[in-house]
Amino acid sequence: MNRPKITFGKISFAKASSATAKEAETPENTGFGTFGQSKTVNQLNEAIEEIADDLESQHVKEVMGISGFGRKAKSFDIAEQIAKAKESAPVRAVGESVEEEEEDVIGPLPPADFSAHTSAEGEKKKEKKVREDSDDSEDDEEDEEEEKDDDLVKRIPSTHEVAMQHGSRAVIALSADPSGARLASGSVNYDLCFWDFAGMDTSMRAFRTLQPCENYPIRGIQYSVTGDRILVISGNSQAKILDRDGFEKLECVKGDQYITDMARTKGHTAQLTAGCWHPGKKEEFLTSSLDATLRIWEANNGKQQKIVIKTRAQGGLRTLPHSCTYNRDATLIAAGCSDGSIQMWDTRRMFVNTTHCIRAAHTRDSEVSCVTFSHLGSQLASRSCDGSMKLWDMRNLRQSVFTFSDLFARYDTTDCVFSPDDAILVTGESLDRDKVAASVQFFDTRTSEKIHVIPVTDSHVIKVIWHPKLNQIFVGCGNGTIKCFYDDKRSLRGAKLCVVKTYRKKKHVEVVGTTQVITPHALPMFRQEKSRSSRKKLEKERADPVKSRKPDLPITSGQGGRVASSGGTLSSYVIRNLGLSKRVDDDQDPREAILKYAKEAAENPYWIAPAYAKTQPKPIFNATDGDGGPDAKKPKTEE
Repeated sequence: MNRPKITFGKISFAKASSATAKEAETPENTGFGTFGQSKTVNQLNEAIEEIADDLESQHVKEVMGISGFGRKAKSFDIAEQIAKAKESAPVRAVGESVEEEEEDVIGPLPPADFSAHTSAEGEKKKEKKVREDSDDSEDDEEDEEEEKDDDLVKRIPSTHEVAMQHGSRAVIALSADPSGARLASGSVNYDLCFWDFAGMDTSMRAFRTLQPCENYPIRGIQYSVTGDRILVISGNSQAKILDRDGFEKLECVKGDQYITDMARTKGHTAQLTAGCWHPGKKEEFLTSSLDATLRIWEANNGKQQKIVIKTRAQGGLRTLPHSCTYNRDATLIAAGCSDGSIQMWDTRRMFVNTTHCIRAAHTRDSEVSCVTFSHLGSQLASRSCDGSMKLWDMRNLRQSVFTFSDLFARYDTTDCVFSPDDAILVTGESLDRDKVAASVQFFDTRTSEKIHVIPVTDSHVIKVIWHPKLNQIFVGCGNGTIKCFYDDKRSLRGAKLCVVKTYRKKKHVEVVGTTQVITPHALPMFRQEKSRSSRKKLEKERADPVKSRKPDLPITSGQGGRVASSGGTLSSYVIRNLGLSKRVDDDQDPREAILKYAKEAAENPYWIAPAYAKTQPKPIFNATDGDGGPDAKKPKTEE
């Protein structure tokens, strides 16, 4: 069956006939006065309708995928139509105002001097407005500066604080998981504690405590980039890697102490000072030691280091590194040395010579306890035991940008950190003799002003961490306390998960699982007892004095092999066990107690007199006075 083919012709609006056009031009249709539409406006409207019609048809063709609707529609040039409309528009007279062109005037015309008066007032208003805008701009600039200062202080999460007790000794190592789920802390008492924020309650107790390096203090801890491993730097010469739960995965080899050239040993030969993970490679980490070397290791091979970097003083002799770090893109390695210098090497070149070296960065013979790069990598901050902290620009390392002084540091692991937006530099200070409490101080990296101070504790402040994801600040103190500062609105998770959980004491319930085989026709001697409920079993055990461990009753008498409370001496114990019916008091005179039985013993002897009755001689006493006694012994005379 042949179906008729459907075609589309030209789609357009019906044009008015000539008669209709003439009727539209009559005064009745044009309107009264200036209320009607002019001829130019009608032409513009017709041109716009045709253009809209053409655009609409073209859009429909694109949507439906049809090349054309029957005959080809007439094309229009928009620029040409607008030019024709401008040419046909009536020319405005010279004396007409702009307001008459834009909007038709209804009513009587204004006076002749009205325009001049209006223009003068307009100029005055413009000048006044310009002055007010300038004053407002100056005030706005001052307000912006104040708001900037206020904004920096508001960025610091310090509205709430929580304390966690690591121990009684100083916490000199602190590290947080990159995801913010856990925190690890190390102390000089050899303990390493793990804190899980999701599993803790308001008691804030560590879920695991261990000693990974035996009797060596924990000097440094750092989680890996993925958070599955922990690098532990101790007072030993061997670094260790632990997994997330604290089990040992790797221990670096110890070098030969009798080899002079440190590049020929397989590991460090002296105490470790610092260490850190590679920010990009999860299998690479860096350590520094008092053997004047920095060594790069691979986590899957602890039997030998990968690269050895030697730190040199100005005269070519060796100097001891006390801190080391990578920059954010791992193109530079920086080390702070004991001679006050900061040395940097480019990881894309050989490590023979330094790429950047600041010899007089800090006071000589004062350890540079920390060097850290900003998040953008354009700035470097250094902290020293000489009581100063400096900010350096990586484009010009000849002189520090800012120097912050009067920051007493007692521990050689005191550090400094940047805020997540690099606008604030944070460090802690040790407790000086003339101060009551140590504090964490915040400095503006653009103006070097001290914008905020948080008093922490009456001990030293050693380690500071500003976690970028949690927006929380963790502080390790000298009395074994770890303080966590957070903002109730700006901070996320972390310690906020613990403070809302209440501690509930767990009830220990003994559950005994027994599998009983039912044998209905068994003999009585092999028959099993029926299982009783746990409640009845506990009541029965409670009644049994042995199983319930019933304490002994208080002592009221001396029987049963026990000494009464009134008879604590050996003599009273012996007398009470002789079977005497009468009670002997310990507080009376023993002579009177014996003489009390003298008459009874003489009349009815029982112990001694009957035994010696036959053989006992009669006593004969001397009845003479003292005057009839024998003469005194004559003295010996010499012949």
